[in-house]
Amino acid sequence: MSNERETESTPERVVVVGAGLAAVRTAEELRRAGYEGELVLVGDETHLPYDRPPLSKEVLRGDRDDTTLRPSEFFGENRIELMLGAAARSVDTASRILTLSDGTELGYDELVVATGLRPRRIPGLPDLDLAGVHVLRSLEDSRALREAIVPGARALVVGAGFIGCEVAASLRAREVEVVLVEPQPTPLASVLGAEVGALVTRLHTAEGVDVRAGVGLSEIRGDGRVTSAVLGDGSEIDVDLVVLGIGSIPATEWLEGSGVEVENGVVCDGTGRTSTPHVWAVGDVASWQVPAGGRRRIEHWTNAGEQASVLAKTIMGVEAGAAAQVPYFWSDQYDIKIQGLGAVTADDTVHVVRDDGRKFLAYYERDGRFVGAVGGGLPALVMKSRAKIAAGAPIDELLTAAV
Repeated sequence: MSNERETESTPERVVVVGAGLAAVRTAEELRRAGYEGELVLVGDETHLPYDRPPLSKEVLRGDRDDTTLRPSEFFGENRIELMLGAAARSVDTASRILTLSDGTELGYDELVVATGLRPRRIPGLPDLDLAGVHVLRSLEDSRALREAIVPGARALVVGAGFIGCEVAASLRAREVEVVLVEPQPTPLASVLGAEVGALVTRLHTAEGVDVRAGVGLSEIRGDGRVTSAVLGDGSEIDVDLVVLGIGSIPATEWLEGSGVEVENGVVCDGTGRTSTPHVWAVGDVASWQVPAGGRRRIEHWTNAGEQASVLAKTIMGVEAGAAAQVPYFWSDQYDIKIQGLGAVTADDTVHVVRDDGRKFLAYYERDGRFVGAVGGGLPALVMKSRAKIAAGAPIDELLTAAV
């Protein structure tokens, strides 16, 4: 990166844009690293910072409503000022001034971008204002969908990534009839590959979900409220609810014209520095340089904390090392926890080494090396593979041991 040194001295004010997990962890880590100056968290929602993974699971099922990350007392005790209810609109990086959507101007010494993601929309689909059509990103989104659920209702879930699959499972738990549509060959094919995607398909089919892969959504129909949907193959489905879960994109629009380099997220070095002095990025919105070469944007819960620790120490001038190189992720679907270790991709060679008809374990191979493990309902077997993944062990060694 062109930004060689961010802080000549300890900053007097650090502003963190975003009020999710990555933002809160950054604030915590700055205090832990000894930062004593002003610390401000800016968020567009009025809620206290909250955890998002439960939104598609416990909150949607009605098992939980409060996912607040820290109570209000925490922020006072740690001298973290919350500025909620106004989104970042723009930033003048030369003058170091952040402008919010309500017109507030906020100066900073160091700015941390932690704005996360926003739901992807389907191009050319104009009917998103129909009652019964939902996206799921915020607490309000989850509550609105939960209130719309009636046992026996018919729902179409568009997109079978992690969120779409979790929503489908949660709707089935609420006795909703579900059609799950995915343009890829299987659910989760774009992230875990078609082999594991087929095992996930089996899981949903066994729970009564009508999984339709290789087809997308063409049209939503209704007069004020959704009544049906037309798929890419021409079939029409009568529905009471439509949930659009076709993925998310980095929330970086407000950085336009700032000089901060953006390419599938905010471009960073391996400690969170961006191309612009005194601007950093962390979490889902950040594309960090990795030791193996290139940059990766990792949308996993554990990654936010690991990056926040590195970034905070670097701002304070402390040698931090690199963020953990064995990413961990999980997804709860029905009674199965799908867990993964490693930076797996859909292009890796997949070896299914355990499969009892519901629970499974798969190893991921790249250039003859063991790069990841994904399991459903087999947590111990997944977690014990961490050291081998970190070492890039020969895949033959793992496959021989699995026999």
